[in-house]
Amino acid sequence: MQTLGIKTPSPGGAAADAEGARPGPGRGLSPLLAGAATAVGSVGALLAFIDSTSPVRGPCTLFFLLMAPAMAIAAALRGLDPFGRALCALAGAVVVNMLVAQGMLAVHRWSVRGGVVAVTVLSLAALLLVLIRERIYGKHTQE
Repeated sequence: MQTLGIKTPSPGGAAADAEGARPGPGRGLSPLLAGAATAVGSVGALLAFIDSTSPVRGPCTLFFLLMAPAMAIAAALRGLDPFGRALCALAGAVVVNMLVAQGMLAVHRWSVRGGVVAVTVLSLAALLLVLIRERIYGKHTQE
C-alpha cells in the first residue's frame, strides 16, 4: 500500500479556481444561477397552481417538479462528489414525482395542483429533515 502525501496549494494555483474563488469575471455566477433557477421554479409552481394558459407553464412547471426534490435530495448527499450527487439527486427527483403520480392515480384523485402541492410538501419535508439532522449533529460535535 502506498501513502500519498497532501500537497499544499500554491497561492495562485488551480486549487483557488476549483473552489470558485478566482478573481475576474464569472466569479459570482453560482449565486446568480441559483437565483435564476429559484425564480423559474417559483414561476412554474405559481403558473401551475393558478391554472394559467401561458405557453411557459409546462417547461417552468417541469423544471420546478424536477428541481425542488432534486435540491432537497442533493442537500442530504453532501458527502458525494458533484457529478454523483447531481445524478443521484435527479434520479431521486424522478422517483418522488413518479410516487406522487402513482399515489394520485391509485386513489383516483389526479390533479395538477395536487401534484405540485404534494411534490412541494415532500421536498420541504426532506429539506427540513436535513436541516434538523445538521442541527442535531452540529450540537453533538460542539459538546
